[in-house]
Amino acid sequence: MSVSWTRVTIAALAVVLAAAARAGEAARVQLGNEVLAAGGFKELAGKRVGLITNPSGVNRRLQTTIDLLRSAPGVKLVALFGPEHGIYGDVPAGDKVESRVDSRTGLTVHSLYGATRKPTPAMLKGLDAVVYDLQDTGCRSYTFVSTMGLAMEACGEAGIEFIVLDRPNPLGGLRIEGPMIEDEKLRSFVSQWSVPYVYGLTCGELARMINDRGWIKQRCRLTVVPMRGWRRSMVWSDTGLPWVPASPHIPHGESPLFQVATGMIGEIGGVSIGIGYTLPFQTIAAPRVDPHALAAKLNGYGLPGVVFRPLTYKPYYGSFKDEVIGGVQLHFTDPARATLTAINYYALEAVRQVAGRDVFAEAVKAGKKFDMFDKVNGTSATREALQAGRPAAAIVAGWRTGEERFRREREKYLLY
Repeated sequence: MSVSWTRVTIAALAVVLAAAARAGEAARVQLGNEVLAAGGFKELAGKRVGLITNPSGVNRRLQTTIDLLRSAPGVKLVALFGPEHGIYGDVPAGDKVESRVDSRTGLTVHSLYGATRKPTPAMLKGLDAVVYDLQDTGCRSYTFVSTMGLAMEACGEAGIEFIVLDRPNPLGGLRIEGPMIEDEKLRSFVSQWSVPYVYGLTCGELARMINDRGWIKQRCRLTVVPMRGWRRSMVWSDTGLPWVPASPHIPHGESPLFQVATGMIGEIGGVSIGIGYTLPFQTIAAPRVDPHALAAKLNGYGLPGVVFRPLTYKPYYGSFKDEVIGGVQLHFTDPARATLTAINYYALEAVRQVAGRDVFAEAVKAGKKFDMFDKVNGTSATREALQAGRPAAAIVAGWRTGEERFRREREKYLLY
């Protein structure tokens, strides 16, 4: 009996120690804005500064970078720049952000998602540096990294410094997935840079790559304030950091996983991905779909790290407002192993086979275009393959060459 209890005690102690070690690792993650503050803001000393940020620009204690720079000794914060959704995250997706004077701080707010998406010379006049502190999702179609690169270009043309306060990639730094941009005509604000759909870089690392590879017309004087303690294997839950919604439908630290897994589907229509309900990006559902049959089909693919649970719900706004629809809810059991981007294509295939729903054919009949789906993919070839009934597995396998090439190309830009 005593031996048995000893073994149980040792096993329990091992679990506790392992958990404590993980917590200790997470506690050591310092954001770029925290490293900046710990160093006395020396990178900004004596400079007139503009700041690109939104509610996600906070430190571990949820203090905003706006307030930190306003009170920083030797730093003069003179302007703010608002990306998509605005500096306070109060503008819906796709809506224009207006330039104005911020009533809270008295600072001028220049819109980078309205009349222009690139800072103009007038916006940059009198600045010594532009600071970037935004939490992105690690996905090419998320517009913040497009804003970053265009602001870098503007700063290069104006001869002023661009400073990135680095942040974790919430999907981790190892995951590289999805199609490259194969058609230059489809390069856009949701596919601005020549990276895979999921690119496995922090914003600071991506800035280094953008600046070095000539993806912008004029390189800038770039400074990256790196994090401390972050490791490439970490997804957001490993960091111990609080999550502030990066945009209205990215409410928690797992949201980037779901955004990548279903976001492409949302660009077609005909299928709900939980926007308009309480589970943004977390569902795949539609009218006339048997939830149990769809769950069985998707689980039958054996996709790693994810389980699909039958679900029925009634959206409160959007295309299926007040209509009962059936489908599945995604549950990530092992986020690090899940092949996120592929889920979009397997889901479309499963809906077609289980429910007889060809969402592409339905969209064509309704007179809808596929511009945004093609732009997000960076190619029309994916859509054409899906329309022709090509298996999802074959489409996903076709990314491998581009993924491996990019993995090699990014090596010289890694900071961690």
